[in-house]
Amino acid sequence: MSESVVAGRGQAALLGPAEVRVLAERFGVRPTKQLGQNFVHDANTVRRIVAAAGVGRDDVVLEVGPGLGSLTLALLDVVDSVVAVEIDPNLAAHLPDTVADRAPELADRLTVVGADALRVRAADLPARPTALVANLPYNVAVPVLLHLLAELPSIRTTLVMVQAEVADRLSATPGGRIYGVPSVKAGYFGAVKRAGSIGRQVFWPAPQIESGLVRIDRFAESPWPATEEHRRRVFEVVDAAFAQRRKTLRAALSGWAGSAAEAERRLRLAGIDPAARGETLDTAAFVRLAETD
Repeated sequence: MSESVVAGRGQAALLGPAEVRVLAERFGVRPTKQLGQNFVHDANTVRRIVAAAGVGRDDVVLEVGPGLGSLTLALLDVVDSVVAVEIDPNLAAHLPDTVADRAPELADRLTVVGADALRVRAADLPARPTALVANLPYNVAVPVLLHLLAELPSIRTTLVMVQAEVADRLSATPGGRIYGVPSVKAGYFGAVKRAGSIGRQVFWPAPQIESGLVRIDRFAESPWPATEEHRRRVFEVVDAAFAQRRKTLRAALSGWAGSAAEAERRLRLAGIDPAARGETLDTAAFVRLAETD
């Protein structure tokens, strides 16, 4: 990323609370829980998100769920290419018009892809994204995040806004009560950390929960094989280990391994105490376990 967001270009007229409501009324938009729609209406918040992502001119940013365009406009101020994936056909159709109206000099930097982010593939996008920056729909945030990280290895940096509880789980470290499947799987792709908190008042409609920012920096060189088959094997073990959290790994993995005795053998082969529980293992330990025969 050759240039920092700090300086900014300030060419886009960012959206405020009044503008968000005017656009919603103009486009006939009624936010739905089904699509997890809560629109950010605070300019300082979207600037903060872009700053936390650290994206620059040479980045191709993938944005999921751009909605009315609040974050999109802030991104276009800083990068030369934004690919926005929007499942709502009405919002997808109007986003280019909003950008053309509020940032005419930047409009050619936006590409809108009408698609479900849970099903989007690399071939569906006009360019290989280098960063994912998004206010993810809270009802599908973790599945969308893991799908995109797996499908798009060109993404080096991820900065997403999710439900605060989910942000805590994604960034949790081994041994804690909230450490679990999302923590381990996110850690498969890179270094995960909490990057801030977001209050309810910056959204319309205001959600019932607080939000949090999570940053993931993908490994420059993956410490394990970056293949679909390897990831599937590791994630299978992770799912089994946390299916019954109170059980020891010897018991929890008996189905996965074929028997408790075989689970114990493979655990010992991986250098893991069979009496340990899944929440004590880091991602690397699950990888070692999945690679045993």
